[in-house]
Formats: sequence, structure tokens, C-alpha cells
Amino acid sequence: MDLILWRHAEAELLQDGMNDLQRGLTAKGERQAKRMAVWLNQRLPASTRVLVSPAQRTLGTAEALGREFRSVPSIAPDASVADLLAAARWPDATEATLLVGHQPTLGRLASLLLTGHDQAWSVKKGAVWWLRSRLREGQTEVLLQAMQAPDFL
Repeated sequence: MDLILWRHAEAELLQDGMNDLQRGLTAKGERQAKRMAVWLNQRLPASTRVLVSPAQRTLGTAEALGREFRSVPSIAPDASVADLLAAARWPDATEATLLVGHQPTLGRLASLLLTGHDQAWSVKKGAVWWLRSRLREGQTEVLLQAMQAPDFL
């Protein structure tokens, strides 16, 4: 199974009277999302499930893909690593899954899958970590297929 973790692009600062879920993308964030969307669309299988946090900044990031996606409340900013794993159906899903979400949970998820330990790893704004689960000699392995930051596109 391929699990692609995409942290939302740069977001507006929290303003008075606004809740965290209402923060949208900055102009820079919109550019980051568009650049990363081009990179992803060149590589993602057509059947990829795209699951997005209900926050405006993640919805704006996902919209740049131009694909259908589903807003999933269980992967909101306060989600746990277990919530993300359940939403993705890791490692048993038959299709690739793209999660558009938040720090620190995305970094903690990447750490857990790659090392077996839940650590505070940082995923840069707008960046993608592409993980793959495979069975080898009866053991499940997790590979880091790609890691891409929007600044390098």
C-alpha cells in the first residue's frame, strides 16, 4: 500500500474572531499547493483515495490537485496517529491513499511507520512524504519512496 502524507501549504495566521479550522492559505501557500499538485499528479495512480482534514488550509491545498477528495473529520488538526492510520486503512487498503493533514501528527505518523517509534519529526509546510508498505519474506516493510518539499519544485 502507498500512503502519501501531504502537509497543508502555508496558512494565514489566526486572527481575532477566527477559529483554527477557518485559516486559509496565504498567496505563498497557494503557490506551494499548485507546484506540489503538479508533482503529485504526475505520479499518483488514478485510483488514489484523497482524504482531507476539514480545515480550510487543507481543503485549499487539496483543491490544487483538481481531483475528487473527501473531507474526513477524524483527521482534523487534533487527530491522533491512530486516527490517521484508521482513516487510511493502513496497511490493508488496496489503493494508494493521500492524506492531506497537519503537524505534528503527520511527522509522528511518518516516524512510527519508518522506525517503529512515535517521535516528533517535522514535515515542512506543503511537503509530501510518500511511504510504501510491502511484504518481504513474510515480514512487512515500510519504505520511504519519496520526500518532496515545494521549495525544490
